[in-house]
Amino acid sequence: MANFSAKDVQRLRQETGLGMMDAKKALEANDGDYEASKKWLRERGLIKSAERSGRANEQGAVAAARFPKDPSEGAARAGAIVELRSETDFVAKSPDFVALVAELAQAVAERGEPAVDEFKERLETLRMTLKENIDVGRVVRFEAAGGAVLDTYTHVQNERGVNGVMIELTGGERAQAHDVALHVAHARPEWRIRDEVPADRIAAEREVLENLTRNEGKPEQAIPKIVEGRINGFYKDNVLVEQPFVKDGKLSVQQFLGDAQVTRFAQVEIGRG
Repeated sequence: MANFSAKDVQRLRQETGLGMMDAKKALEANDGDYEASKKWLRERGLIKSAERSGRANEQGAVAAARFPKDPSEGAARAGAIVELRSETDFVAKSPDFVALVAELAQAVAERGEPAVDEFKERLETLRMTLKENIDVGRVVRFEAAGGAVLDTYTHVQNERGVNGVMIELTGGERAQAHDVALHVAHARPEWRIRDEVPADRIAAEREVLENLTRNEGKPEQAIPKIVEGRINGFYKDNVLVEQPFVKDGKLSVQQFLGDAQVTRFAQVEIGRG
């Protein structure tokens, strides 16, 4: 008797892009264990890379803000990203909803995360007016370290912000921070530098790549070198400073920055946990 359902097969198909028979075969081979089935498929070269399972695709809007708001008042001393969640994109792009998330982000940039509490009554009014479950989601705030510059970027789609990024940069200019924010919005790195990648994450990736390489029929003595090259490819895909710069793919992000250093970054995107 199968230890999985038709919904499990459908979910695996949606996440991997494979056909029903391949998804079903993987689940059968792994006694219905979903994560083991994805790993099994990767090791056989049926899917090229690990998929981010993510959580449910919630709707809402994102706003990013700097303080001071006006660049003519000087370099930003703080920045913030705020997510406001809703049940539908119809509500998320309504003028009142978009205006509120922008005000929330500016308030957090100016006064800190507790500023969210100042909006309780307005949130309740919006819930009643729009007849949806509306609440504040992720909130991120940076205060610029000494000698650092901050900048933010919000990608707007269907009349609402859907992807907010904030960059702190040392030894560089605000324009560079802005360009890197644009890059992050497009490339979605998981980590800033190699040293921030958890050791167990690399160990798991190495195991998958070793099995994939072996299943491809490569000579045993060549496997370590091939795997090392693929691990470097993993870093290039997922580590910010090693990614090809979105405005010039011949350069890595670090090569674009020169001596400047990204000290931290944040990204909040609708539909991604």
